[in-house]
Amino acid sequence: MDILSIILIVFGLVLFETVTSVDNAIINAQVLSTMGEKARRWFLMWGLMIAVFLLRGLLPWAIVFAANPSLGSVGAFTAALNSDPRVVSAIGESAPILLAAGGVFLVFLFFHWLFLETKSYGLLGERFFERQGVWFYAVVSIILAAVVWFALKVNPLMAFGAVVGSTVFFIVHGFKENAAEQERKLLGLHSSDVSKIFYLEVIDATFSIDGVIGAFAFTFSVPLILLGNGIGALVVRQFTVSNIERIKRYVFLKNGAMYSILFLGIIMLLDSFGFHIPSFVSPVVTTIVVGYFFLKSRKALE
Repeated sequence: MDILSIILIVFGLVLFETVTSVDNAIINAQVLSTMGEKARRWFLMWGLMIAVFLLRGLLPWAIVFAANPSLGSVGAFTAALNSDPRVVSAIGESAPILLAAGGVFLVFLFFHWLFLETKSYGLLGERFFERQGVWFYAVVSIILAAVVWFALKVNPLMAFGAVVGSTVFFIVHGFKENAAEQERKLLGLHSSDVSKIFYLEVIDATFSIDGVIGAFAFTFSVPLILLGNGIGALVVRQFTVSNIERIKRYVFLKNGAMYSILFLGIIMLLDSFGFHIPSFVSPVVTTIVVGYFFLKSRKALE
């Protein structure tokens, strides 16, 4: 991999991690505003270490280990960090399974936003789909059935990967729904700072799953994923501290994040079925999509 490809991939990862974590930054800022100064300092220091180095470090390793248990937990960890040829080969063999799982997860994530989540309407048709929210479950069920049907003809484990991707989506979605309810309780009641810190750590863990799974659409190199997602997490934490109100004014950033998630999900699914997608496509598509909605947000502010 040449240096230009590495720079492009890392840039794409940073951008993707940043825009997909805007909601996380907003929640963090809202809860932090109700906490004492000492608790805020603790979270911004140690919470940052946990979010950047622990969560975004362990999740890629856990995914590599789950797809390649023959490496062993310690072997997968050290090999992943060092880009050991064994893990490169093992990931290459298990790539279709990982890609099918990640692709289904990301596509489900997009359609949940399109059908069921409140949004600023950035493109024609978004208002229409939101009014048809009851169709979300039918749409994703049909998508899953189609992916599994075609995957069975290629590799039964790919079909299993697609089912795992849908399972992970609904588990994560359940955690997010519960987190939204807990946020209302925390902001409405005099909860302790300790409970708020614990809540924020759980939220960070939940939101980091989206970014880590999406990262495999850019590269299977775990060190690059750690670098790109880590820098992205640092950027998001800086927004939390100093610029969150300004970021909230860019109302279409979430749209950009979700459309980039859709494209990355499609890329992962195509890759899983053997369609070779060049490594530069994911970062370039992400940059174009996010850039378009960023400019659209700026225009709306004028």
